Amino acid sequence: MQLSHNDENNFSLTRFESMLKTNDVLFFDSNEFENIINYYLENGKIALAKKAVKLGLAQHPSSTNLKLFKVEILVFEDKLDLADGLLSELQDLESSNEEIYIQKAQIFSKRDEHLKAIQMLEMALENTLDEADVYSLIGMEYLFLEDFEKAKFSFMKCLEADEEDYSALYNIMYCFDFLDQKEEAIDYLNMYLDKNPYCEVAWHQIGKQYFDLKDYEKALSAFDFAIISDDIFIGAYLEKGKVLEKLGRYNEAIENYKITLELDDPTSFAYLRIGKCFEKLGLDDLALKHYKQCVHEDPLLDKGWIAITDFYIRNKNFQKALYYINKAISIDEDNVLYWKRYAKINNRLKLYEEAEIGYKKSLELGNYELETWIKRCDILTDLGEFEIAVKNLNQALEFHPDSAEVEFRLAGLYFKLNEGDKAYYHLNNGLKIDAEYYIIIEEIFPQIFQRKSVKEIINSFIKLS
Repeated sequence: MQLSHNDENNFSLTRFESMLKTNDVLFFDSNEFENIINYYLENGKIALAKKAVKLGLAQHPSSTNLKLFKVEILVFEDKLDLADGLLSELQDLESSNEEIYIQKAQIFSKRDEHLKAIQMLEMALENTLDEADVYSLIGMEYLFLEDFEKAKFSFMKCLEADEEDYSALYNIMYCFDFLDQKEEAIDYLNMYLDKNPYCEVAWHQIGKQYFDLKDYEKALSAFDFAIISDDIFIGAYLEKGKVLEKLGRYNEAIENYKITLELDDPTSFAYLRIGKCFEKLGLDDLALKHYKQCVHEDPLLDKGWIAITDFYIRNKNFQKALYYINKAISIDEDNVLYWKRYAKINNRLKLYEEAEIGYKKSLELGNYELETWIKRCDILTDLGEFEIAVKNLNQALEFHPDSAEVEFRLAGLYFKLNEGDKAYYHLNNGLKIDAEYYIIIEEIFPQIFQRKSVKEIINSFIKLS
């Protein structure tokens, strides 16, 4: 009975692992060792790969391929000098071996010497029968250098050598997107589709380009062709659903999202989009049902919790909104979007101390929008916490140095704290930036506004302007 190639590999692996357990020394030819090592490397079993290399070289000390595997492991372990030395020895023996130059390139790349890595890969090109892989590696080096034009060209050469290398196609599109060359990307994809008319990946990519350009009808046609090319292509159904949403064809969008649920394990994204469509159609119960399925499927997807919370906010059911945003915060307490809504909801419920906590937490998490500083200040003012409010606004000035809204509030607060010099200073600042905002003093600090000196300064400035 003849063994298949896979059976032979499994037999070799079994014998090798049996040898390690029993300490017996069995003979393997160099090809067997190569297959064993390759298997361990592909499966991340580095320690076993190292043992196989050591035993392999003990039995076949002149095997270049086994030495190259040793180099690969040394590079993985960042033992770059040792790897480089071994490669130099191999290069003297086999100067036309492409793998030597590829491994040298890996070493240069790890040392951030990407131009030297490219030089090595260009030498590998002269000796290889597999140009696609080498061009792909060159493209990656250009990406490290952020030279997206040359990276794009390299991945194009890769795709020319292997028209089914879809990772190269995705990398080409990444370069086009980074360079904001949408029209050029469409031209390239059309050229590729002339040669490969049933390539679902290309149709999918051209559809995304049209979507970004808001040419929804062409995007829809492209996704239809992607589905014709591969009727179980989940990405195409999802993108088609997004286009149909933009066109207001919500029932059709729902149909496409539901197809993805049937083709594979349900995704939180599909449930979320179905919920959005039902809400647009005014079917609130179905919308809510799908939002809940979304967060059940993926509790870490903030868009799901936000969809439920915003649904209840729109329906002015702030207690329910608060319940769900509290659940969201219990799962991810560092999500600034949650805390902003927490603050907003508590504010609407007149729970001002809780609202202030929400705005403070939003700021601590890096939400430095002017509105957040202002709302926190106004709550602190209402609570009589004038000194904390002042501190809050002085921090706001670091991010919004020319805000009349901040300056007039600071003026009012300093008047409240009987710090007249600072109050007049900020009052004048506010008037210089935008005098019309003096109404802030009138609305938030009516007693201060009634002061004769304050009115005189405001009136004299308004007359001058």
